[in-house]
Amino acid sequence: MNQVSNNALLSFALDLASAVTQPNRFEQLVYAVRATINCDAVVLLVNNNDVLRPIAQRGLSDDLMGRRFVIEEHPRLKEICSGHYPVRFPADSALPDPYDGMVIGHDDHLRVHSCMGVPLHLEGKLIGVVTLDSITPGIFDNIDTRALEIIGAMSAMTLNTAILMEQLEDKTQRAQHVLQAMNEQAQVKDGGEMIGQSEIMKALDQAIKLVAPSDFAILIEGETGVGKELVARMLHQTSSRSASPMVYVNCAAIPHHLIESELFGHVKGAFTGADRDRQGKFLLADGGTLFLDEIGELPLEVQGTLLRAIQNQEIQAVGKDQVRKIDVRIIAATNRHLETEVTERRFRADLFHRISVFPIQVPALRHRQGDIPLLAGFFAERFRRKLGLQQLTLSRSAIELLEAYRWPGNVRELEHVISRAALFAKAETPTGITVISSDHLTGLQIDKELKERIQIEKSDTVKELIEAEEVIDFRLETEAYQRNLIRSALDKTNGNWTKAAEHLSMDRANLARLAKRLGIRVIKEVVST
Repeated sequence: MNQVSNNALLSFALDLASAVTQPNRFEQLVYAVRATINCDAVVLLVNNNDVLRPIAQRGLSDDLMGRRFVIEEHPRLKEICSGHYPVRFPADSALPDPYDGMVIGHDDHLRVHSCMGVPLHLEGKLIGVVTLDSITPGIFDNIDTRALEIIGAMSAMTLNTAILMEQLEDKTQRAQHVLQAMNEQAQVKDGGEMIGQSEIMKALDQAIKLVAPSDFAILIEGETGVGKELVARMLHQTSSRSASPMVYVNCAAIPHHLIESELFGHVKGAFTGADRDRQGKFLLADGGTLFLDEIGELPLEVQGTLLRAIQNQEIQAVGKDQVRKIDVRIIAATNRHLETEVTERRFRADLFHRISVFPIQVPALRHRQGDIPLLAGFFAERFRRKLGLQQLTLSRSAIELLEAYRWPGNVRELEHVISRAALFAKAETPTGITVISSDHLTGLQIDKELKERIQIEKSDTVKELIEAEEVIDFRLETEAYQRNLIRSALDKTNGNWTKAAEHLSMDRANLARLAKRLGIRVIKEVVST
């Protein structure tokens, strides 16, 4: 029976009071709920524009933290959020559970049998949800409703206080607007959120928050596919220019003879094909941000003109004598090492120093320890929605392979791998819980080194499991091993003890004595003459 006593409620209140002062305050709230109500999994989700985002969890696989749940798309979450009181679902509920297949320690296809949700309201507004799940059916049925309402009210106040504490620690009110802008943008455009909890990504996030409010020119460096455009978008959304446009220019995609026209504009008749006046990207970005992607691809003859425009904040359209003042912040990106390009005279040193006032290095995916399951979960949830699947999960073997791979194509490659895997998994299991296995992960450059590394990691895991055993009875383990060997030999020889002894390189009489001691019945053989 899973009831909540007055003492348990008091302990819960004390735990919450101390949680808001802890750096991991959201995790502490989850611990407090789990300590009060017996369950297998707890998730704390915050509501942003009718999208639930997990901010702390216990008992489910790591990829959950990368998922975003649109309330309207999940019947159970929708029912929890539609009222002000706790909701308990019957064990035989036909409504799909958003966490099916994610409970740690259970088979990927095992459904969660008990589910309960507590909506968190503050001043009439839904600010979040606490969900509780258990493999045991009916475990939440006998909990007093009033106790659940008290837990929900206290959790809501604690969640609100914790969020306010987070905002105060950022030392700026703009952090709140940034989070709101990022969440709104994530709904409009997939990939509009930087997913990751690794230390190197936390450092990147701090660098963005540090430089974004300034008007410094920023050079974003990193390999192809790491997410340089996403970083540029976050820099703009976090700046004082967020209400103005961020104009994107792919320097590598513009024909050389049209680059100046593309950047600065032209007047009618300036060159063959210029049949009308056209504004350039600099003018379109006036008051906002100009993002020059792949700036290392610009030819030298254009770099000098670009330098003057950035340095003087003024442009001159092709075919026009007048100069126009503009107010543009420059963010540039490249997958080249521009210092080397400068040394080898393929890029102007003065332009390099002008655009790299504050350089930002976006890490390769292989250096982002622990982020791959989150990103895989994020992409899996996106493709679940696109493919119209009820549920799309990743098997443990799939996550192990993803974490072992070196990802030469970085986040973009991971996204493509998950998209293909989702299609293959859907073809095998079009309804119910669709599981991405390691066999669905195609296109990976699996080499001998990777296979050996995976094998070593598996061996280390087995070794850790063996070392974790408190007591091993050596005699019993040895006898069990001998018993299995003898039975296997008898199976292979159709019960012929003489041939079984030969197979085991033993004397027939010694085998009979050992079998008798191990509890295996010895049948006398009839020898024909």
